[in-house]
Amino acid sequence: MIMPVPHVSRVRALYRRLLTLHRTLPPDLRALGDQYVKDEFRRHKGVGREEALRFLSEWERYAAVLWQQTRAEGAQLGARLSEEQLDDFSPEQIGQLQELMQEATKPNRQFSLKDPAPPS
Repeated sequence: MIMPVPHVSRVRALYRRLLTLHRTLPPDLRALGDQYVKDEFRRHKGVGREEALRFLSEWERYAAVLWQQTRAEGAQLGARLSEEQLDDFSPEQIGQLQELMQEATKPNRQFSLKDPAPPS
């Protein structure tokens, strides 16, 4: 059975859902997550059917996990990846993952949503 190409409305709904879910994150993680989602959706705009379905499946799984984590009191954000999962990644994806991890864990994050000090 051949699956149809993902409908544009499904992609848009998922994109909006992810950005909405990110509103529950601390401001610096929200900014990082929003930028990553925007970049990834833009980067995958013209991919083939099979890659598009896998892309949507992975982002839908992320949305489900994030929804659970943000609803549970005291739950930690994120998840450990198994060796099997990491083996499925391309070298480019491993590099992106390392950059994302470094950005998310450094003490003085690049993203800040704090209001600048009022002019004197």
